[in-house]
Amino acid sequence: MQRFLALTAFVLASAAGASGASAQTVVPAQSEIGFVSKQMGVPVEGKFKKFSAQLTLDPKKPEAGNVNLVIETGSASFGAAETDAEVPKATWFNVAKFPQASFQSTAIKAAGAGKFEVTGKLTIKGSVRDVVVPVAVTQTGATSTATGSFTIKRLDFKIGEGEWADTSMVANDVQVKFKLALNGLAPL
Repeated sequence: MQRFLALTAFVLASAAGASGASAQTVVPAQSEIGFVSKQMGVPVEGKFKKFSAQLTLDPKKPEAGNVNLVIETGSASFGAAETDAEVPKATWFNVAKFPQASFQSTAIKAAGAGKFEVTGKLTIKGSVRDVVVPVAVTQTGATSTATGSFTIKRLDFKIGEGEWADTSMVANDVQVKFKLALNGLAPL
């Protein structure tokens, strides 16, 4: 259940990492959004199996870019049936009421060669927070890869309510990690 907290973090990271030129497409088979939380001090990793991204980015004019990421919260997985069964419940992601989490960029700026800073609104479980996501882009042939990580506070998004709000059991910090393979991004 604590892993669900980390899942929220990865949503942010994915959205920020999805940078591309005007009309880029994400290659799902080569992309992933993951998260790491700590349960009683032990790192627990998970990932979202279903997400979509719409993005436009000209590396020469990043300020004109846009990133919109949608994650299916019910697709969160820790690889353990018992934990995966808890994620959709109201205490964690409340999938029945909030089936999706989203990230919408509000600004993109260059931060060095192949690096960008994506600012935007992360919405999870009805709570909206401003986040800044550092993104590094590399290119090999026609494929660009956007990677990055950032940390969110799970309790800011009401993930792990009730008895699970105790941060001695499940840490409040959740690291979100992403790798998005993109087609159509102009050369850096």
